[in-house]
Amino acid sequence: MPAPIPALRRYAVLDVFADRPGAGNPLAAVLDGDGLNEVQMQAIAQWTRLPETTFVQPAADAQASYRIRIFSPRREVVFAGHPSVGTAAAVLDAGLATLRDGLLLQDGAAGRLPLQVETDPHGARIISVRTPKARVVEVATPIDPRLKHALKGIAQGALPPVLMDGGRRWWLAEVRDEASLRATRVDWIAIAGLASATDAMGLCLFTRADASADYDIVVRAFVGAPAQFEDAASGAANATLAGWLRERSRLPHADGRYRVSQGREVGHDARLQLRVDADGEVWSGGRVVSVVRGELHW
Repeated sequence: MPAPIPALRRYAVLDVFADRPGAGNPLAAVLDGDGLNEVQMQAIAQWTRLPETTFVQPAADAQASYRIRIFSPRREVVFAGHPSVGTAAAVLDAGLATLRDGLLLQDGAAGRLPLQVETDPHGARIISVRTPKARVVEVATPIDPRLKHALKGIAQGALPPVLMDGGRRWWLAEVRDEASLRATRVDWIAIAGLASATDAMGLCLFTRADASADYDIVVRAFVGAPAQFEDAASGAANATLAGWLRERSRLPHADGRYRVSQGREVGHDARLQLRVDADGEVWSGGRVVSVVRGELHW
């Protein structure tokens, strides 16, 4: 006999890729997502008004730890990094799953993805998701008609612009230095046009950090469609970037690990930890802060 559908559902709001509330990318997680249909899940995601809301459901079989569905306020999302990492933290905190050899196995629209749980030298929990394999869709030039307006006025670095697909498509473009990137102002109309014309999320700009920084790479990710906003911290965009840096032998460190600063320009101060393993797989992760725990009555 099926389990009764709960009237009250466990609910959490988390800050992902953050060491304190308000620094990272917020996420809502409904931990009792079973019994909700797509219309209800989309309505809840629209109501929370957060970048993404996730719904945790029982795994289809014993191999996976749990099943996840991810919704933005506008649509269901196949894969996103910060919802995967944040939901794993909420699931562990609620006792809904246990680690197997330091791993959780998330079942979702992007397939089964492992999440690794580690402890950093300061004793903080770091959760990283192995992202879908990123691939180069096309390498372009700054004067490409689709790109020239979006890149106008941007002090570009040595690497050419590239369209990468890693569950989500992003255009990546290197900027000359950190000061130039942080001061960049973009043409939102051009980025929206670029995203729509190439079925991409938008434009992700990156550069090497200043030598004195406690991070290696600076990223700014500008979402062009269906809405226009600068992402506070994007695990998926950073994962595609890691794949591109590996492709061009430009990873900051020989061990494949590096830290990213993102979100400062929109009032956040996220830190993401990227790792490219010996098999070329990209792991995107960081710390997660629990901000709200309660119940959702829907």
